[in-house]
Amino acid sequence: MSRRVAVVGMGVVAPGAIGTKEFWSLISEGRTATRTITFFDPSRFRSRVAAEIDFDPVASGLTQQEIRRMDRAAQLAVVAARDAIAEAELAFAGADPTRTGVTIGTAVGATMGLEEEYRVVSDDGRLYLVDHEYTMPHLYSYLVPSSFASEVAWACGAEGPAVVVSTGCTSGLDAVAHACDLIREGSADIMIAGATDAPISPITLACFDAIKATTARNDDPAHASRPFDRTRDGFVLGEGAAIFVLEELQRARKRGARVYAEIAGFGSRCNAFHMTGLRPDGAEMAAAITAALTEARLNPQDIDYVNAHGSGTKQNDRHETAAFKASLGHHAYQVPVSSIKSMIGHSLGAIGSVEIAACLLAIGNNVVPPTANLENADPECDLDYVPRVAREQRVDTVLSVGSGFGGFQSAMVLRAADGETA
Repeated sequence: MSRRVAVVGMGVVAPGAIGTKEFWSLISEGRTATRTITFFDPSRFRSRVAAEIDFDPVASGLTQQEIRRMDRAAQLAVVAARDAIAEAELAFAGADPTRTGVTIGTAVGATMGLEEEYRVVSDDGRLYLVDHEYTMPHLYSYLVPSSFASEVAWACGAEGPAVVVSTGCTSGLDAVAHACDLIREGSADIMIAGATDAPISPITLACFDAIKATTARNDDPAHASRPFDRTRDGFVLGEGAAIFVLEELQRARKRGARVYAEIAGFGSRCNAFHMTGLRPDGAEMAAAITAALTEARLNPQDIDYVNAHGSGTKQNDRHETAAFKASLGHHAYQVPVSSIKSMIGHSLGAIGSVEIAACLLAIGNNVVPPTANLENADPECDLDYVPRVAREQRVDTVLSVGSGFGGFQSAMVLRAADGETA
C-alpha cells in the first residue's frame, strides 16, 4: 500500500496578498487585485490590465545578493518556500536531507529577467548584434528554469530529488502531484513543492494580444476578470507563487504536525487536439477528474467544492462546465464551483499551486470562496458558481482542476485527513 501524503506547511505570495492570512482574507472577502499595469507603459497593448504584486524583496527578507542573482519569479518562490518551511519547521528536525526534495512548477520561467537583459544587451532593441559584455553575471540562471528548483533547495537544505515541471498552466498542479508521487513511492519523506511565475512583461502581453486571449476591458480593471459571466472577454494576466511542505502522513502525525489536508488523488490528460483550442465537450478534463476520483476512492457526490480553472475565456468556461457535468453527473448541479482568478488573475504556471492554497484554506475554514464580478449568468454556464459572496458550509473534500495550452488537463482531490484540518 502506498504511503499517504499530507500538506503540513504553506507559503503564498499573490496579488494583493503577501502571506497566507492576507491571501485568505482577500479571496474570502471577494476583493479583487486587478489593476492597470504599472510595471511598464502598457499603452501600446490591446490588454493593459494585470494582477500585480506589490512585492518588496528586501522587506520580504531577501539579501541584495539574492535579489541580484534571482529573477522575480525565483524571488517569489524562495519567499513563499521560506514561509512554508517556517510553518512546518519540525518536519525538518532530524530529517535526512537526501530524502528531502523539491519540485517547482513554472510555465514561462524567468521571463522578466530575460526580457530586461535583452533590452540591455541590445540597447533597447537598437542593436541586431547584441553586446554580451553588458549582461549580468547570472544570466545563465535566467535561461534555465532548473535554477528555480536549485534556489528553493538551497533555501531549505534539500539534497534529494530536485525537479522543475513545466506543463503550461497546469504546472502548479502537476508539480505538487509529482512531489506526492515521490513520497508515495518511497523516494522521499519530505517534499517542498509548488509553483511560481512572474510573466507580466511586454513580450507576454504581446503574445496574448496576438491570439486575443486576454481581456480588453481596460476601462474597469477591478472588474475585468469575470469567469463564467456572459460578458467575459478573456483572462487577466497575473503573477504569484505558492509553495507547500508535503510529508508522509504517518510521519506527520507522529510528531503532532498541523495537517492542512491530504492529497488524495490526481489525474492528468492531454487532448492532443490543438495548441490553444479546447473541445467543447470537455472529455479530456472529465477523464482527468474521473482518474483523480478513482485514485482517491471517492464518488462524485463526495466532493464538497470544485475550484475551477475558470480563466474567463468563453471557450474554457464552457469546456469546463461540460467537463464537470460529464464527470460528476447530477452532482455537478449541486456542488458549489468558483474561480479565484476573478480576484487574482491568471498567473500561468503558478496558478495551479495558488489554487491548491485556496482549497486548503477552504477546507480549514469551511468556507467556499466566491467568483467575483459574476453579474450576468451565461446560459451555457449553468452551474452554481458562487457569485460575488463567499459561502459558509462544510468543506471536507475539494476538487481542483487546471487546463493549459498544449491540451493539458489536470485534476487533484484534496481532503481533510480523517477529520484533521488546519
